[in-house]
Amino acid sequence: MPAESPRDPSPFAATLAALDALHAEDPRRVTVAGESVPQELWHAGRMSAWLERLEASPDELVRLAVRGQHLQRWQVPRGDYPEGRVGYLTWRRDQGKRAGETTAALMREAGYDDASAERVATLIRKQGLGRDEGVQAVEDCACLVFLEHYFGDFSRQVDHDHLIRIVQKTWRKMSPDAHALALALPMTAEARGLVEEALAG
Repeated sequence: MPAESPRDPSPFAATLAALDALHAEDPRRVTVAGESVPQELWHAGRMSAWLERLEASPDELVRLAVRGQHLQRWQVPRGDYPEGRVGYLTWRRDQGKRAGETTAALMREAGYDDASAERVATLIRKQGLGRDEGVQAVEDCACLVFLEHYFGDFSRQVDHDHLIRIVQKTWRKMSPDAHALALALPMTAEARGLVEEALAG
């Protein structure tokens, strides 16, 4: 086997590049600063940006888990599963399993050991929420991206009482640091009123 070239990327950099290459295959597009970009690549970038705000020096494996958390979700649409809570939870579990397995495989190809790869897969599956700081970081980022970018549109599609329950459940999954960041988000008056009502309840 040839010696590693100084130009060869680190396992972390190689895995990050491989993840973003898969993100870039998303056929859905969003417009950011006047430029059309793959939705999943944009979403992964927002996840990473929130992690940098949550933690001064985030762990390398947590950074990979945050980047891979939504990996290739477009390939298995929510509509492929039954309506209702059970269908949603099954879809979300399957998505986490797929994303974790794919990210772990990319990590092994880049030179990570099995323990590190399985650690990231566990983080992506969010096993140990409430007990594991790394899992909490992944959940916090996911909740913050939802509140920052999706909550406004979501609030116009779901009835009021259901929406209040969703906000309350989302809030319970977040850390105090994530709560502080969420409350500082710019929101419409209507969206902020919903959040305040949910928290008051």
